[in-house]
Amino acid sequence: MQRFFTRPVIAVAIIIGCFILTRITYAILRSVVRKVADSKPGRGKSWWKNTMRRVGAETLEGGENRRRQRIEAATGMLHQLTSFVLWIIALIAVFNVLELDAAFFLSSAGFLGAALAIGGKERVSDYLTGLAILLEDRYGVGDEIEAGIGWEKPVRATVEHVGVITTRLRDGNSTFHVPHSRLDAVRNLSQEPVRESLAFNVGSADASAVSTTVRDLAGTKGLTTVLFIDEIQAAGEGDRVEVNVRTTRPLTEAERELLAQKTAEALADKK
Repeated sequence: MQRFFTRPVIAVAIIIGCFILTRITYAILRSVVRKVADSKPGRGKSWWKNTMRRVGAETLEGGENRRRQRIEAATGMLHQLTSFVLWIIALIAVFNVLELDAAFFLSSAGFLGAALAIGGKERVSDYLTGLAILLEDRYGVGDEIEAGIGWEKPVRATVEHVGVITTRLRDGNSTFHVPHSRLDAVRNLSQEPVRESLAFNVGSADASAVSTTVRDLAGTKGLTTVLFIDEIQAAGEGDRVEVNVRTTRPLTEAERELLAQKTAEALADKK
């Protein structure tokens, strides 16, 4: 008799424990994502910080709002995934405590599971694509983008909301709710390259040779993630040449030093 009442109590305790654990997990995920978002470039993995500036000199408040939106959305996505796993484990544990045949219930729901698997395949793709969009900062709320969504012509619209499964876009006529996986070849019209000014001591080399050398060094060892956009402008007199470049992201101090060192070595070898 005592055993009959004990098992349901344990099952309820498991459910309550799982509920509490999901809340704790959310707090931990939020803290971890925020810590990653606050990491400084050049210190560990700073992929969250590798974002492009917005056209029109985005204000500090606007940038902070964008960062906060990415943190909240990414945390929510990861929390849903971990919660799903935790509740599955809790459900199996409850079946075991109550001495129920979990296989029987799972097999009875086989047709439903198959239907969900077929219908949920695209949803999983949308979910993972949405997470990648947030982590890579492909676009955010307020950005004007041009993207193909399966229509004859690309859609040009402003991003209103980035959700778990879909992105909400608005143009001058209507609102679009587009699954993340349908947004192919997105062109972000609100992002602009980062302008960098570099100074080199190059001896007697002319500015043209310096600009050519700097461009050739992009993508080499230690500079594999450095990508220059448009033409490189170089000017200077005597031993010092100033080079103006446009890059996809700000260069770290280590990359600046390595670029200067390699440029000097490459120019010395050409003499």
